[in-house]
Amino acid sequence: MGGDKGTIAVIGSGLIGRAWSICFARAGHKVKFHDVSKPALDAALGLIDGALKELHESGLLDDPAAAKARISTAATLEEALEGASYVQENVKETEEAKQEIFAVMDRIADPGAILASSSSNIRASLFTEDLKGRARCLVAHPANPPHLVPIVELSPAPWTDPEVVARARALYEQAGMVPILVKKEIPGFILNRLQGALLAEAFKLVADGYASTEDVDKTIKDGLGLRWSFMGPFETIDLNAPAGVADYIARYAPMYWDMQHEQAQPRRWDKALSDVLEGERRQALPADRLGERQGWRDRRLMALIAHKREAAKKIGE
Repeated sequence: MGGDKGTIAVIGSGLIGRAWSICFARAGHKVKFHDVSKPALDAALGLIDGALKELHESGLLDDPAAAKARISTAATLEEALEGASYVQENVKETEEAKQEIFAVMDRIADPGAILASSSSNIRASLFTEDLKGRARCLVAHPANPPHLVPIVELSPAPWTDPEVVARARALYEQAGMVPILVKKEIPGFILNRLQGALLAEAFKLVADGYASTEDVDKTIKDGLGLRWSFMGPFETIDLNAPAGVADYIARYAPMYWDMQHEQAQPRRWDKALSDVLEGERRQALPADRLGERQGWRDRRLMALIAHKREAAKKIGE
């Protein structure tokens, strides 16, 4: 990808902000990167440089130097927003912080600029209702890290202009992301609600002594996750019965109905269970190796992305 495709302001230099800067810069956008902490911003640039080099080494980015050159830092929010047609906000995940930053951005951003939040749970209606430009605001929630996991959930408020959603979708698609639409606002959006349902059952299975954390993880990575890496749950069950999804429901609905009665009972993630999980995970991975393992995760994700791209070419997807 290349060429000047307009300027995007990325606000906040944490992991998500850094990854968004990479996404937009590699797609040909100029990125104006801002954080209230200059040391954090400077450190983020070094981390971005390393990530771009890793993408290049994995065959996922042709010219890391050109992508890096598209990213510039902005000392102030005003400087970051000047001339930006799109803003990706990544500040603290509290309703108050979102309200504060969006009030300022709505006041000083170009009138035609779209204002998007990377919020993972806070609905756009909770921090945009009183804004003059509320019609241009929405949540665009990524997975972590977005430069390697392409899903992005577009969750508009009831008053968000549909044209804004369409423009946002087009921008993310051009940047190589996979946008989905959250048709109605809901806490946690789609990704975290699906993840939360799986985590709730995983926690119960460990808490009740049915399996270890390691074996639950194996069940996903060496079982369900292999299919889920290239197709979702509905396509999975559609292909898992001779006559498709209706046949699957007819065969297995009673089994799932029985399980749902147990699974529907909520459990708090209490200290006792936390201690069990922490103990098992730290035995498998000492705390001082978490960063090392995160790097391993990212390299595995890059290898998977490269494989999926090559496989898609061969089978004509």
